[in-house]
Amino acid sequence: MSFSRRNFLIATGVVAASSSVLSACSSGSKSSGHDNVPSVSDSKAVNIPVGTKADSTGPAPEVKDAVKGGTIYSLDQFDMDHMDPAQIYVSTEGAITVPIMRGLTGYKLDEKGGCTLVGDAATDAGTMKNGGKTWSFTIKDGIKWEDGSDLSMDDVRHTFERLFASFVTEGPRYVQQWLVGGDKYKGPYSGKELDSIEVSGKTITFHLTEARADFNYTLAMRGYSLVPKKHDTKEKYDKRPFSCGPYKIGDRKIGKSLTYVRNDHWDAKTDPIRNAYPDKYVFQFGFELIASTDRYMADKGNDQYTMSIFNEVAPERIAQVLTNAKLKQRVLTQVDTVTYYWPINMTRIKDVKVRQAINWAWPHQQLQTIRGGKATSELATTILSPVTPGYEKFDLYGTDKKPGGDPAKAKALLKEAGKVGQKLVIAYQHSDNAVKSAVAIKNALEAAGFQVVNKQVDKSTFYTQIGKVDNDFDLFAAGWSPDWPNGYSVFYPCWSGKNIGDGRSNYAQLNDPSVNKAIDAASKIADPDKANKAWGNVDRQIMELAAVVPDYHSIRNWMYGSKVGNVVFDAGNTCIALSKLYAKK
Repeated sequence: MSFSRRNFLIATGVVAASSSVLSACSSGSKSSGHDNVPSVSDSKAVNIPVGTKADSTGPAPEVKDAVKGGTIYSLDQFDMDHMDPAQIYVSTEGAITVPIMRGLTGYKLDEKGGCTLVGDAATDAGTMKNGGKTWSFTIKDGIKWEDGSDLSMDDVRHTFERLFASFVTEGPRYVQQWLVGGDKYKGPYSGKELDSIEVSGKTITFHLTEARADFNYTLAMRGYSLVPKKHDTKEKYDKRPFSCGPYKIGDRKIGKSLTYVRNDHWDAKTDPIRNAYPDKYVFQFGFELIASTDRYMADKGNDQYTMSIFNEVAPERIAQVLTNAKLKQRVLTQVDTVTYYWPINMTRIKDVKVRQAINWAWPHQQLQTIRGGKATSELATTILSPVTPGYEKFDLYGTDKKPGGDPAKAKALLKEAGKVGQKLVIAYQHSDNAVKSAVAIKNALEAAGFQVVNKQVDKSTFYTQIGKVDNDFDLFAAGWSPDWPNGYSVFYPCWSGKNIGDGRSNYAQLNDPSVNKAIDAASKIADPDKANKAWGNVDRQIMELAAVVPDYHSIRNWMYGSKVGNVVFDAGNTCIALSKLYAKK
């Protein structure tokens, strides 16, 4: 998912996903050496199984020593572009809505940080029939919306039918593409139902066009959280969603703050995933990394009760924080599954030699230094992260030997193409760190013979802007981790020609027949080892076309206040686990 449009779970093949999958977790990470920095390359994968019906029963496991009450705050750069679940495809948006939104399935954390796929609003993680072309979920009793009304089966049906509405352009498209008849269905607002969704009593059944043994993982995405039919305000729902979780929106000032207060109609006995210790969450926006880091370091007043959804330790403060034993105690360090990269707009930069030249000129090492050095990231040469099964190590553009870039090689390619002086328009988010990176990229590419124009794009709508087919950019910052446990969810959404369109995540608009064919073929391979090899080959195919510049694999460093209790990683939402926090007395 982007920013990573879903820093998410990693898996083997489709068949393997029906029983258990793999994900990168910090407990499996090794140090990269004397500097005691976690290594992405050496990180191990841990098993994430499908839970039982008992695992899906609430309440969520209690957090040791947790106390109820108080307020948890955040300090972050930007507000959410979307809060309608159907429009959510950015990891920060998914993470911040966990306390107010519930889906049919979700991820349960144990006290050791382990993840299990369980039924959330459903009684279990679903029943697969017909080889994976039919899936059924039974809804729990006792789930209520914030106005006290019961979650109805009409609400559940409506949640999935509204995904087809014309105003839904930003979220995941898997369910829409897989439901039988979905290619012709226009949504529920004309009064028509989709026949491939059946409701009988408390059970909803989905009929799919293809076997998907991982469909229960797909539904754990925030994009498939439940929406009440009665309170569906269509486009306006994006600004004020309705809650069936332990909290509801109390106040929202767009661009400035978002407040959650308790939802008195939430019943913990129905919820195996969420605890609800704080009385309130107050998310505060508009803080650059240095500003938030300095406040965490000072640890005064309400900042003692503060954490971040997005903001990590500022690059300028990394060394100071991580070499101070006392400060480092208040940093959650986590190897992530994301690869950040720069897609190249294939509709504008058509010459492969020009795209290859961009790759050869890329200033990987300089950008890593701007991010804060090796404590924050490892240089990338592939689309797949090293913690993704199927990852194959290769380096087509000399990054390992010349991490600072090879301008001479790049310029030679431009000369061969007759494109010295090629203009590149580069989009980047408006933040202190992004500005510094943009300058480094501009200098490196101009040294290689390009003419570079940098354009700032508002960070709260960045992915909306670069997700438009008719945009004016040649290159843009993006990133991706699997949407759910399967390599398909890396390559289909981002690199298949079938997924080009406004709001889609094939930012490069790559539509190569051989790549499309390879993605389709790999998705049908049942043997996990063979599937992994196939996904590694797809990675190489795309890199040979130079449709993207892989930049780095991320190592997260989130700092927080001294009175925030139980700061742990939520691998399902690739964020601090909001629903496990408490305010210390």
